[in-house]
Amino acid sequence: MKLLNAKTTLPLVLSGMMALTAACGGTTAPSGGTATNSEKPAADSTKKDAAPTNQPVKVVWWHSMGGELGKAADKLVSDFNASQKNIVVEAVFQGTYDESLNKMKASMDSKSGPALIQVYEIGSRFMIDSKAITPVQTFIDKDKYDVSSLEENILNYYRVDGKLYSMPFNTSNPILYYNKDMFKAAGLDPEKPPATYEELADAAKKLTKDGKAGGSFAIYGWFMEQFFANQGAELLNNGNGRTSLATESLLAGDAGVKTLTWWKQMVDDKTMLNLGRKTDDTKKAFAAGQIAMTLDSTASLRGIVNSAEGKFQVGTGFLPKPSGAKDGGVIVGGASLYILNNRSEAEQQGAWEFIKFLADAKQQAYWHVNTGYFPITKKAYDEQIVKDNLTKYPQFQTAVDQLHATKANLATQGAVMGVFPEARQLTEGAIEEALNGKKQPKEALEGAAKEISGKIGTYNKTVSK
Repeated sequence: MKLLNAKTTLPLVLSGMMALTAACGGTTAPSGGTATNSEKPAADSTKKDAAPTNQPVKVVWWHSMGGELGKAADKLVSDFNASQKNIVVEAVFQGTYDESLNKMKASMDSKSGPALIQVYEIGSRFMIDSKAITPVQTFIDKDKYDVSSLEENILNYYRVDGKLYSMPFNTSNPILYYNKDMFKAAGLDPEKPPATYEELADAAKKLTKDGKAGGSFAIYGWFMEQFFANQGAELLNNGNGRTSLATESLLAGDAGVKTLTWWKQMVDDKTMLNLGRKTDDTKKAFAAGQIAMTLDSTASLRGIVNSAEGKFQVGTGFLPKPSGAKDGGVIVGGASLYILNNRSEAEQQGAWEFIKFLADAKQQAYWHVNTGYFPITKKAYDEQIVKDNLTKYPQFQTAVDQLHATKANLATQGAVMGVFPEARQLTEGAIEEALNGKKQPKEALEGAAKEISGKIGTYNKTVSK
C-alpha cells in the first residue's frame, strides 16, 4: 500500500486511536497509532548514515513494559549488551502503547525516535500502512533465519500477505479461571471446568448461592474478539481484513449475537455479575471468593494464583464456546517489535540482532518465567527454569495446550484494521448497553458494527494499493 498525504490525513484518523489505554495480555500497557511522511520503500530507506566503525552501534528501543515487566525487559537488554561489543541497546519506557506511538509520530521528522518499538497487536494494520517500518521479513530472508523454531500460532497473527512485519515479543491469550473449592461445594467436578456456553451457564447457576455469584467477565472487547475466533467466526469481512482491506464489521453476526445473548442471560439471571470494564475488578472479586469463575489473560496467571494462596485452589480451563462450534481457537494478544526505517542501516541491523537474541530459547525462558507471557520459541519449554515454573504453576499448561490446540485459519489469525482501538471501545459500549438492559444484544451489536464500518471506511480513504 502507498500512504496518501500522511502528514494531513492519517493524524485525523489517529485522533480516535489514542483513546484506548489498555492492551491485551494482562498489563496496563498500551494504545495508539502514528504516522510518518516517509515514502521510500524499506529496501531504500535503510541506506542512511552509518555509525562510526570504531564505536558500537546504539539502538534505542521504546517499550511499554512498566513495573516488574520493565525490570525483566531491562535484564534482557543488559544481558544482550554484555554478550557482545558491537551493539548497545538503550531501552526507554514510553508509557502506554498509545503514548509511545504518539511520541514516535512526533519524532519522525526530526529522526529523534527509536530504531525499535514495541507495538500492541491491534496496531498491526496501522503500522504496516504507515510505511514507517522495515519488515522483519527483510532480515529473515537475508539471514535465512529459521522461523520454524518459533510458535506458528503466534507468528500467524503478525503475518500479513505472507510476510512477517514484526517479531512477536510479549504474547498471551485468555483462559477461564475458576475456584476449585467453590466447585466442590456446589457438587461440581473441580477437575472438569465447563467447556461450552451451556455448561458454563449451568455451572454458574449451581455456584450462585450464599451471596456469591457464579462468575463475572470484564466488559473487554478482547474477550468478544476471542469468542468469535473460538467459534471459527471472522470479525471483519474480506477474510478478517487479511485477504484485502476490511470494509465491514461482522460484529452483529451470529457469533456475536449468540455470545452476547448468552452473557446477558446469565447477568439477567443474577448468576453472573456485571462489574464493568476493568479486569482488575474481576480479579479482586475472584481473589476475594465473591465469584467462582472469571476470564483473564494467561499473563495474569501467577498473580491470580498467588492472590488465592492459602484461601482456595485455582483451576484453569480453555475459553468456552457454544456446543457444536469447531475449527476455532484463540487469538494471541500482547505486542511485537517493529524496526523503524528512518534509522541508519547499522541501527536497523543492530535492532535485528537484538530481536534474534530475544527470540533465543534461553531469553524466552527467562521472559516467560518472570512475566507469565508465552515463550515464542518452542525450545524454551526444554529449559529447566520453564519446567520448574510449570511444576509450581501447573495451571499454565492449560494456556500452552490451548495455544497448541488452536486451528490456524483466518478467524484465529485475528482481525486486522487500522481503527482497531476505536472498534474495541465501540464493542465494549455495545456490550454495556446490552448487559444494562438499554438495548437487545442484536440491536446493540448492529449499532456498533455500523459505526465501526464507517470508521474503517474513513481510514481506508487514507491508504491505497
